[in-house]
Amino acid sequence: MNTVSGRKLGRPTGHRFAMLRNMSASLLFHEKIETTRPKAREVARFTEHLITAAKKQDLSAHRRVSRDLHGTAVRTKLFDVLVPRYKERAGGYTQFILKGPRLSDGAEIGILKLVS
Repeated sequence: MNTVSGRKLGRPTGHRFAMLRNMSASLLFHEKIETTRPKAREVARFTEHLITAAKKQDLSAHRRVSRDLHGTAVRTKLFDVLVPRYKERAGGYTQFILKGPRLSDGAEIGILKLVS
């Protein structure tokens, strides 16, 4: 995903994209992650683009998803489990539930999860 829009999250571009890919893979594999609100919003955008692209189920979709998700287990789960689950859904695959401030620095922490 190479876009100009979005938050920088205080990281250089390569680090930011690597973080988004890793967090998205964790979200797709475990179906929920705990993170800060700004990171969650960016990971949700990134993940929703991946799920929407994967819903086509063709070679182009597999290559598009493989570009951003490097783990075969995550890709297998996306195409075999998650895409059939969201086949009829037009969007809104993620949900953020606010837990409260982090004790150390007061950042808003919450749980980003895939909706059922």
